[in-house]
Amino acid sequence: MTVAGAGALGLCIALGLARQGFAVVVRDPAPFGDNASGVAAGMLAPVFETALDPASAECFGLLMAARDLWPALADSIGLGLDRSGAAYYGEHIGVVAARLRALGVASGVYGDRVYTREDWRLSPTAAMAALRMAAGEAGVRFEATRVASPPDDGLLIVATGADSNDLAPELTLLTPVKGHILRYQGGPDIGPVIRGDGVYICPDPAGAIVGATMEHGVADRAVDARRVAGLRAMAEALLPDLADLKAAASTGVRAATPDGLPMVGWSRTPGVVLAVGARRNGWLLAPLVARTVAAYVAGEDPGPQAARLDPRRFDNKETGA
Repeated sequence: MTVAGAGALGLCIALGLARQGFAVVVRDPAPFGDNASGVAAGMLAPVFETALDPASAECFGLLMAARDLWPALADSIGLGLDRSGAAYYGEHIGVVAARLRALGVASGVYGDRVYTREDWRLSPTAAMAALRMAAGEAGVRFEATRVASPPDDGLLIVATGADSNDLAPELTLLTPVKGHILRYQGGPDIGPVIRGDGVYICPDPAGAIVGATMEHGVADRAVDARRVAGLRAMAEALLPDLADLKAAASTGVRAATPDGLPMVGWSRTPGVVLAVGARRNGWLLAPLVARTVAAYVAGEDPGPQAARLDPRRFDNKETGA
């Protein structure tokens, strides 16, 4: 079978299927890591995504289920997870703290911040390398080519962005979302992720990572100096020590569905399985998406979260089904 796309979703899917004994080819024309998964902070953050992102407000159980699959996957590929947690600093500490209590999350208010250990992080560069190596060891082949159309025979799993509408009719529902992130030359190298209103700062030994802008409907990858300046201003207001440091900007283009959750399951096109549209939670959702795809392929129960991800939830809407 073929997996189209070598980002977080595609690599996790390919590895999972290969470990179950399937022959898998991953096809992606982009250089390794030159995708939205490579231009990311790698946050596994179900708590603050639910508390701060309106599109994720009703997704806490699903996001936690996805996060809880990461330790076993990370151990199996030799990847470390940063469990330093995350802290919110901003004007709405009381509101955010109340949301965390309503979710039943272990957290605390400490002066000017709300902190929880339940949000984690990984290094996208290290994770992609580890997944690719483990997939190769499991027998996955990689081809630097684009899948132009569904196969006449065999199975195609689409784990691409928002630019492959010819592979399945449901893909016309996807909207591109352009995002900028910044990598500082310095800044905090360990400790919790720092979150504010519209900005986050991830401590990292290679330089603090700051994100992220979100431009719905924009698919180019040009760096916008105005967006960079705005992001810097928010980050440096949150952490003034960043102000004297240089920063390099990168952009990625993600894909989003109308409700912000990915489409995972059978397409109306025979022989095609979809695993697309994870929006800003691709790394967080990757092992859950991979497990769900593997269950569909094997004809097994896809699990309690599958209905929320089923592409058919949009039937009779934009797809015209």
